[in-house]
Amino acid sequence: MPELPEVETTRRGIAPHLEGRTIKGLVVRQPRLRWPIVPALKRSLPGQKIHAVERRAKYLLLRLDKGTLILHLGMSGSLRILPADTPPNPHDHVDLLFDGQCLRLRDPRRFGAVLWTRSDPAKHKLIHHLGPEPLGNDFDADHLYQKSRRRQGAVKNLIMDGKVVVGVGNIYASEALFRAGIHPARACNRISQARYQRLTEEIKAVLSEAIEQGGTTLRDFQQEDGRPGYFAQQLQVYGQEGEPCPSCGKGIQKKIIGQRSGYYCSHCQR
Repeated sequence: MPELPEVETTRRGIAPHLEGRTIKGLVVRQPRLRWPIVPALKRSLPGQKIHAVERRAKYLLLRLDKGTLILHLGMSGSLRILPADTPPNPHDHVDLLFDGQCLRLRDPRRFGAVLWTRSDPAKHKLIHHLGPEPLGNDFDADHLYQKSRRRQGAVKNLIMDGKVVVGVGNIYASEALFRAGIHPARACNRISQARYQRLTEEIKAVLSEAIEQGGTTLRDFQQEDGRPGYFAQQLQVYGQEGEPCPSCGKGIQKKIIGQRSGYYCSHCQR
């Protein structure tokens, strides 16, 4: 599914096309996404100006005159800027219309969302409980160390817990732990603050590099202009089971941790 780098790549791609523009209409071909699209949106959105396109975790926030449109890409969704008269494909469910253009949501599995709130989106039920942004100042070694003290589970599960820190998906967790030399199954309460310092640095580095490369293309993620992300070409352990470790040459291993596949080198990661 699209993770934080993919969503941030999308935000950066669509923002210049949307900010400052006025919505002319809304076309809903399929209202039954993860949560039904309320019919009132067709009446309330036209005439409102988009003042900013922001991101919180994997949610895109379109700040309008009278509230915020909250978008989520679900498992396989994507947003594209297209000429308004572009014929839709079978999975193109929603168009946000502007003069001559549209923002189109394509969502084959229909796990995405188009939600509306007039209140502060930070207080929305889907957002208020989330942990800090991994690239922000609130996420550091002390934060991870304190969150880990009363937990006995694997460190990979800790950094993938959205209540601890948002946006560190399976791919990026495996890559950051490899770079930090920490075994993904190691008990999180048995890791020192010094090692958490290294881990937070690597999480920030991996996510930043992925954003610059446009994300990681797995299955059908694409950027807003249709181009794939290229961070997949830099993956060192994720999906590399049996391949030689780029550091020591021993085979990369795979282990199910928290019902997700973890990839690691047993020689380099402790």
